[in-house]
Amino acid sequence: MSTQKISTSLKLGLELGPIVLFFAGFRFFKDRSFSIFGTDYSGFIVMTALFVLMIVVSTGILWRLTGTISKMQLMTLVLVVVMGGLSVYFNDDHFIKMKPTLLYLAFGGVLGFGLLRGQSYLKLVMEEALPLQPEGWMILTRRLCGFFFALALTNELVWRIFSTETWVTFKTFGLTLAMFGFFMAQAKVLDRYGIKDQA
Repeated sequence: MSTQKISTSLKLGLELGPIVLFFAGFRFFKDRSFSIFGTDYSGFIVMTALFVLMIVVSTGILWRLTGTISKMQLMTLVLVVVMGGLSVYFNDDHFIKMKPTLLYLAFGGVLGFGLLRGQSYLKLVMEEALPLQPEGWMILTRRLCGFFFALALTNELVWRIFSTETWVTFKTFGLTLAMFGFFMAQAKVLDRYGIKDQA
């Protein structure tokens, strides 16, 4: 299947839509329980099952429209299906709450491994959208590596210390805003090391 480009708004909607719908569904069903095949499930577990389904569908649509799925998207999909599936199977919300931790540890670990080899693996996945000089890629990669590890630690602290409702809000808005904030804070690096179009 050939690679095709889609609008940024559609891509963002497909990537963030399941997260927003999970949050909305949790807010509506958080105080309810459901008896399915003789087992009682909380509203959180039911929404987790629906979230897994939504992620699979949205990723499938994205692949169908663009003809490609990035390694980051694929890793996210696998972790959501595995950890979400374990939460539903064992009727235990701990698994899905640990998903962001594992995801950010994986991202940070991959970037860190590249740095140890003197390479920016971030460049491999973002070079086309964000052309930078080699030094700029290394600086951005080091910062993002540390940031991913910080997010992993923060997620662990939030889900272990605070309520499920607090964690859902943090997962939906806190982590998303943190990512936007991180890249906004890199404006000086992007400006200094960005490769200008000579044409």
